[in-house]
Amino acid sequence: MTTHVKAVMFDWAGTVVDFGSFAPTTIFVEAFKREYDFDISLEEARVPMGLGKWEHIQAVGALPEVDSRWQTQFGQSMQKEDIDKIYQTFMPLQVKKVAEHADLIPGAKEVIDGLREKGIKIGSCTGYPRVVLDELIPAAKNKGYSPDCAVATDDLKAGGRPAPYMLLQNMIELAVDEVKACVKVDDSVPGITEGLNAGMWTVGLLLSGNEAGLTQEQFEHADEATLAAARVKAQDAFAHSGAHYLIDTIADLPGVIADIEQRLANGERP
Repeated sequence: MTTHVKAVMFDWAGTVVDFGSFAPTTIFVEAFKREYDFDISLEEARVPMGLGKWEHIQAVGALPEVDSRWQTQFGQSMQKEDIDKIYQTFMPLQVKKVAEHADLIPGAKEVIDGLREKGIKIGSCTGYPRVVLDELIPAAKNKGYSPDCAVATDDLKAGGRPAPYMLLQNMIELAVDEVKACVKVDDSVPGITEGLNAGMWTVGLLLSGNEAGLTQEQFEHADEATLAAARVKAQDAFAHSGAHYLIDTIADLPGVIADIEQRLANGERP
């Protein structure tokens, strides 16, 4: 009977690097503005976070408020060719700037080093396409983070989130043979759904990622009332996600891993 976690699969932005997940969101805003002189808010850009980036643009365009403004400005809803154009503007901007957002979230290195000391393998996947991830990986390595496996949203023909294929590819590359011994950690609902679809334990992050939208400086200088409000906002977003655990940041993960291993010892599975 399995009693130990064998692998933890992490998302990237808002989970291990880029506190607040600002690299993708700010560039979505910029891409809409550059290509169509169309304004979306940072909050609107955050709504579909976790999806592949083409699908993310499509989902932003389908938001009722955005669709209404788009129809007012252009006379119809966003079309596939509009999504393609915004994506083509987004991609070089993202490739150029993603390495600027490679700082590790506080506690990430210590937690991941601790997992490795326990013999736990470190996987990763992302809504970023491979061309972006290939810029982020060396930048993060220079900061002290290098996962054992990294799968991008366009690496697999089967597609990205919320389907489980990137996580299952992690299992193959890491040679991990039991899904119940794997944990998915993510700051977005599609990332949690991905983990559930794979049959893994799932951990949602409330304060370091997309849902709270705090900068690291805001997080570090916030009083408890401010953090509590941000926590509630993120909890509301995750309310129907099905996540097994919700914690503030990756720094709180060791206690979750210990609890999961106790549950495994008791014969539980995700």
